Order: sequence, then structure tokens, then C-alpha cells
Amino acid sequence: MRDHAVWMFLVLFTLTGCRKGPETLGTIDEGQSVYYWRTDLHLDSTERAFLHTYHIKKVYCRYFDVVMKEGEPMPNATLRFSDTLPTGIEVVPTVYITEDCMHEPHPGLAAKLVKRIRQMNETNDITEVRELQIDCDYTARSRKVYYDFLREVKEEWNKGNHISHLSSLTSHLSTTIRLHQLSMPVPPVDYGVLMIYNTGDPGKFMERNPILDIRDVTPYLRWLPDYQLPLAAAYPVYSWQREIHGVRIEHTVEADEILRVKTAVEAKRPELRRSIITYCLDQENINRYQPETYEAIYHH
Repeated sequence: MRDHAVWMFLVLFTLTGCRKGPETLGTIDEGQSVYYWRTDLHLDSTERAFLHTYHIKKVYCRYFDVVMKEGEPMPNATLRFSDTLPTGIEVVPTVYITEDCMHEPHPGLAAKLVKRIRQMNETNDITEVRELQIDCDYTARSRKVYYDFLREVKEEWNKGNHISHLSSLTSHLSTTIRLHQLSMPVPPVDYGVLMIYNTGDPGKFMERNPILDIRDVTPYLRWLPDYQLPLAAAYPVYSWQREIHGVRIEHTVEADEILRVKTAVEAKRPELRRSIITYCLDQENINRYQPETYEAIYHH
């Protein structure tokens, strides 16, 4: 009986010991980053000054979208490189894929996507790219196909790096994580970017700001402490304009609301303060908030 009890204790210890806390899941690059989401890479003096002032290490740069067209996933809105980023800033090619592209498998799509990114890098003399990011608002319906697709992307990405000058660099694949996806099993990537924006229902804009409202974020925070994937956090600094019944409406998040949400998120997942991204780099967005707001987002 005693031996049996000891054996059962060891089994339980092993099983409970296998569950990692977020702080032991591995590391991601710490520091300040931005998204770049226009269709032409061109920086003005304000945007360059922003990159310098806030010590931006990475730019997650949208290369193209993938959308369904005539029954097949096709590239759309490809980025044109009219400019280059300052020396020392890492480029992370980012591809947005519409959710309906993941309703069924598309053999060869991962290889085509990686090949297209590599060609864009080579054509525009973008070197030492060691990370890709895929952005998709996957659902319970599309999750399995999307996760299989991510595995294929990572295999293709690593395969190419092993035969190139990047073989000595660590290569990563990341994906965006929306708040509602926190309740799902984690995707097969190196880390995720928690998108803390577009949190509300646009149809209820009279009640809450659809870009960000802590009341929309709070219900999802219970999933954060045990979510078994390293995470960075992305916060909105953009406005959203639309016209309803002939009336132009602009949604802009108050600085206090961004910082209130940031405090609540980091209370549940403290390491999220170490890797911060703002969405997105644009002169109007830079001028929308005071410098102390950006300091608080990135450094506090």
C-alpha cells in the first residue's frame, strides 16, 4: 500500500509539474514595437522621430492580405516599398488572412505565402528577416485548419532559413491573438501578440467605444494567467471614422482608457509590460496623444 501511495504521489507531482506558468513558457524579444499598416512604406520626419524617440526595435510591417477570390485564397493590397526603415530596426513581415480562407485546407498556400515574402524581401533588399507574423481572426470553425496552416508556414520558413545566410539566426513565427481566442487551445507558434483593440460591437457605439473599452476587455482577462503561450501586447492609438445616416462619426480612445486597460491586463499577466506594440505608425496617430501618453504605454 505504501509503495502504491508513493507511486500515485509521483504521478500527480509529475502531472501537475508539467503545467508551466506563463513566466516559464520561454522568452520573446523585449522592447517597444509598432505596426505599419499602410500600402506604401514611406516615413515622414514625424514618424522617423517617433521611432527614434521611443527606441522602437521592431516594425511589424503588413506585406499583403490574403483574401478569398473566386474560391481561392489570393494576395491583395501588396505593400510598395518607397522608403526604408532606419538602420537597426527589425522588420517583421506580417500577413493578414481573412477567416474564410481557413474554412478548408488549401494545399500549397503556406509555401506560396513564404515564397512571396522572401521574394519581396530580396526585391527590396530587406535582409536578416528572422520572423514572420500571421494575423487571422480565427474562430472555432476555422481554428484547426488555421493551426495546421501555421505548422506548414513554420516548416516552410525554417526550411528556407536552413539553406540561406539566415541559418545562424533564430527564426520565429508569431500570430495575433484576439481576446475571444484566449479561451481556445494555444496556436503552434513561438509567441502571440494579444490584440487589445477593436474590442466592442460597432453597432453599440452609442454605449461604448468599439475600439477599446475596459468593460469589453474585463470578461476575457480571466483567461490570461493560464494561457500557455508567451505574449506581447498591442494597444490602439488610431481613430476610426465612419458615416451613419449621413452623419460622420469618429471614434478615438481617450489616453486614460488605454492606460486603464493596460493596468488591468498587466495585473493578470505582469510580463506583458515587457513587450509593447502600438497600432499603428502614422503621423496622425502620433499627434493624437501627448508624448507622456506614449511614455506611459511603452515604459510604465
